[in-house]
Amino acid sequence: MNQAAVVAGEAGWELPSRNRVGMVCFIVAESAMFVIFVVAYLFYLGKSPYGPTPEQALSLPVANTICLLSSSGTIAWAVRALRRGRLATFAVAWGATAALGALFLAGTGREWARLVHHERLTPATNLFGTTYYSLVGLHAFHVTVGLVLLTTVLMLTLFGKLHRRYTEHVEVLALYWHFVDCVWIVVFSVVYVIGR
Repeated sequence: MNQAAVVAGEAGWELPSRNRVGMVCFIVAESAMFVIFVVAYLFYLGKSPYGPTPEQALSLPVANTICLLSSSGTIAWAVRALRRGRLATFAVAWGATAALGALFLAGTGREWARLVHHERLTPATNLFGTTYYSLVGLHAFHVTVGLVLLTTVLMLTLFGKLHRRYTEHVEVLALYWHFVDCVWIVVFSVVYVIGR
């Protein structure tokens, strides 16, 4: 062993996980895309010559927000359980995370159905409709991808294919889910608080 390796070993430094670095790079890139959509939403806010306007069409999605933000807690609980080798607890917490994500998507679907059928707001209605569906739809797409991944991991767990040695992979997926939750805080603030 050479002197540099001994010094590095004594300092306790090691290369970060490729999986984590990859996910962080992905999150940074996706964050940049969300910034563009948020800026476009704010830029075009109030510039539609005809309605419906955000004040007329939108209502606060409180239940949706509670579901999605609660899922950050359940996924953290799941990761802790897997680290300790408690697969049954992991399955329950991971399943709860998937269920909360599914409830969020169902709530988004109900909101869009109300907007289309009752408020007559579609992406082609006006600038508000275009930017609203683009921003909220981009977030819903990310939730859908996360939900597919969560469900896949849950199925692997239920069939006995997930083991404690996969903790790092699960943690990386949890990072993505936390990102989706953080983005929702921004989207909720911009669309439903500032934008109304």
